[in-house]
Order: sequence, then C-alpha cells, then structure tokens
Amino acid sequence: MKAAKYIKQGTFEVTEGELIKPEKGEVRLDVAYCGVCGTDVHIYHGVMDARVSPPQTVGHEASAVVAEVGEGVENVKVGDKVAVRPLKFGEPHPFDKGFSHVGKNLKFIGIDSAGAFQNSWTVPAYTLHKLPETLSLKHGAFIEPLAVACHDVKVGRVKEGENCLVIGGGPIGTLIGYVLREKGANVIISEVNENRLEMLNNLGFTTINPIKENLVELVSELTQEAMIDCVFEVSGSGPGVDAMTEVVNVRGRIVMVAIHGGEKKPVDLFKFFWSEIELLGARLYEEDDYEEAIRIAETGALPFEQLITKVDTLDNIQSVFETIDNNPAGMKYLIDCQKN
Repeated sequence: MKAAKYIKQGTFEVTEGELIKPEKGEVRLDVAYCGVCGTDVHIYHGVMDARVSPPQTVGHEASAVVAEVGEGVENVKVGDKVAVRPLKFGEPHPFDKGFSHVGKNLKFIGIDSAGAFQNSWTVPAYTLHKLPETLSLKHGAFIEPLAVACHDVKVGRVKEGENCLVIGGGPIGTLIGYVLREKGANVIISEVNENRLEMLNNLGFTTINPIKENLVELVSELTQEAMIDCVFEVSGSGPGVDAMTEVVNVRGRIVMVAIHGGEKKPVDLFKFFWSEIELLGARLYEEDDYEEAIRIAETGALPFEQLITKVDTLDNIQSVFETIDNNPAGMKYLIDCQKN
C-alpha cells in the first residue's frame, strides 16, 4: 500500500503506508481521488509544521469507495461511493454555542491527523456522505470544496435576483459563482489572472479585471447603480479588502471567505456605520452543506472537467506541488490514489 507523506518544507515522499482495520464506528476506504487544496499548498510550503507534525499523510478533498466497515456502522456499506467531510468534533465547549464545525476542540482530518493522499484511509463513519451513482468518483472529489462554497453562500443569505460580487476567481471563487447562479443571483467575478479570466468568460460569467478596469465604476454600470447586495472576499489580498466596502450597497453583506493571516489589513469601518453593512465570517461547512453540494453536483450544471487542470498519481505528487507553485493560473489538480 502506498501513502504520500509530507516530510519537510517543499518535500513529499511516497512510502509504504499502513492499512488500518476499522474499529467501532469507523470505515476503511479505498481512496479514489483527492484534490489538492490551498491548505495543502500551505503545508507544502512549511508554514503549518507546528500543526501537521511531519512526516504525515495529508489531503482531504476526497472521494472513495467503502472497503470495510467497523462494528455498529449502518450509514454506509461495502461498495458505496462516498465523499468525506473531514471534521473530527471534540468535546463541546460553551464558547461554541452548538456550532461544532467551528468549535474550540475541532480537529481537521488530513491536517491534524492522517489524510487522503494514500491508497487506503480509515475515518469515522459519520464523516461519510453517499455519492449518487450518476456522479463519477473523479467529480466526487469536488464535493468538499463545493460544500465550502455552499456554506459561504448560505452564510451570505443570498436571495434570487440579488447582485453578488466574488472577489477572486480561483477554485473556491468559481464554485461560489456556480452556487450563486444556482440560487438565481446575478454574479460578477473579479479576477486579475488573464488565464482564469478567459476561462471564466468561456464559462459564461461576467468578469472584471480590477487591474485594468475601474471595479467600482464598472459594478455601478453593470447593476444600474444598485451596486452589490453580497460580496464574497476570496482573494485574501489587500486590494480585495479595499474593494469589498466600496461596492456593497445599503445593508449589504460581506462574506469573508479567504484566510487573511499574517500582515493586518486596514478596513474602512466608516462604511459599515454609514450604510449599515454586515461583515460575516464563513469557515468550513456543516452536514447540510455537503448534501446541498451533492444535490448541485448531481444536476450536471457544473463543468467539472473544465475545472480540472490535471489528474496525476501518488507517485508524482512531488511534481504536482512543484507545478502548482509554477502555475498560479491552474484550477483543480487531482491525485488518482489508486492508479500506479
């Protein structure tokens, strides 16, 4: 059995993995595909070593087939196709107010414990969501990031006919765009990478390059001066933070999707007072977000194949991460965890 392990900054190695028999309430999976997430790239760059504890198998955007079930497991059976919701809930804390997906004692499977870049993976049964037969395992690897997008849109309370701006047209931003479309919203995506802009335009999205165009003026023109009801900040950039308060209308909402770590960025707080704006944080997903993601994926409305930049094998995982570093325009890279 193979497992790709993060060893140190800039280094993955493919080693002999351990096939772990499921205990009570656990399931062993044959991992089919695992997408490379931005968090995995951060791990590769060594910025999460204190949390990851190398050498460790990471990866969490997984589709799989149930290979073995432990005692008491009733929600899945051997042979089922599944997506994994990689959250391990700790003891409830009064601070959490019942929201375990962002609880103080939450652990993330694939970061805080072994992940999916391996042939076989043993996880708690409650993390599994059955995939419909009509959805391929390759496309099933999109359920985790699509659930992120579903959660973001849910937090934003988006209604049909509202004007929405997505700042950042990478994988999550694009999926947010599709979920907004599914909700009947009017979608504009702001993106600076020309290759991504071309792809988004080909997918039928209205786009703005804020480097070459005046974002605020063009948004005003496109919305007949109504401006934006809900902004999704997905870029993680200072200019994105500047733009989000400039385009939102009275009692509009701003959903903070990107992780703004490191250097602090100034926010125009006067705008929040003046127009009664809401700033909303959105992190991870809840169980219903996964079910929503599966429902949307099953409709066939998302062009998954066009969003896949490359599919490669575990043996080539090092070169995949090197390619991502050298190709910032790429969208979704998938690792085929069974193919040699």
